[in-house]
Amino acid sequence: MAANSDLIKLAQKLTSEGPHKAEATPRRVRALLNGKYALDTTGAFHVWEHPYYPQFYVPISSISSSANLIQTSSIDGTDGKAHLARLSVGNKSTDRVVVFETSSLKDLVKIDFAAMDQWYEEDVPIYQHPKDPYKRIDILSSSRSVKVALDGVTLAESNNPQFLLETSLRPRYYLPPTSVKWEYLTKSETETYCPYKGKANYYNVNVNGKEYRDLVWYYVYPTAESAPVVGHLCFYNEKVDIWLDGVQEKR
Repeated sequence: MAANSDLIKLAQKLTSEGPHKAEATPRRVRALLNGKYALDTTGAFHVWEHPYYPQFYVPISSISSSANLIQTSSIDGTDGKAHLARLSVGNKSTDRVVVFETSSLKDLVKIDFAAMDQWYEEDVPIYQHPKDPYKRIDILSSSRSVKVALDGVTLAESNNPQFLLETSLRPRYYLPPTSVKWEYLTKSETETYCPYKGKANYYNVNVNGKEYRDLVWYYVYPTAESAPVVGHLCFYNEKVDIWLDGVQEKR
């Protein structure tokens, strides 16, 4: 039960206050567990549990015949409107599941995104969390000069960056690999995932005897919408000094 304390708190909040926002989505949503589709639906909802990005909630009826969904216990403090559940396919299962019986979420199932092996929107894999339908990315080629430095050491200079503009976030500058001074970079083992850009790999930066971990990231296989930044490097704006057309930006 302790392992699901966050789900219990979430269910108590949603049954008493409702979600921040919930909207039906026309996307076909599927999720793999143990090599089989545990769910398949065109009736999913985007549910904003908080203002930042949505999660998929799917109808109970979308659970496939190859999967088994069993309600395990009623969640205290929800007046019987939410239950913990177990979803299993063959010998693999997850208890990171909540079934709702409250008005705005009635007969919908929340499955922890990370508990499934892979999620799909239509035939496209998605990572980390569902994409927000009100958020977009623009990638624009530019001839403006970008200079990156740290502790007085120039790390990169380019006159042909890619500007990545993501709704509600500051601009990011992706620089060609030939514009970077590689002697200051060492490979990191860190990997992160973004639903809009894909899997990111990282470099550490070493200047003046100090290592700054995961200060640079790049995408070897970005998503289709972010393809223009493939192989380019992006320095963490908030942690380095950046000059755009000779004017230094605030960190």
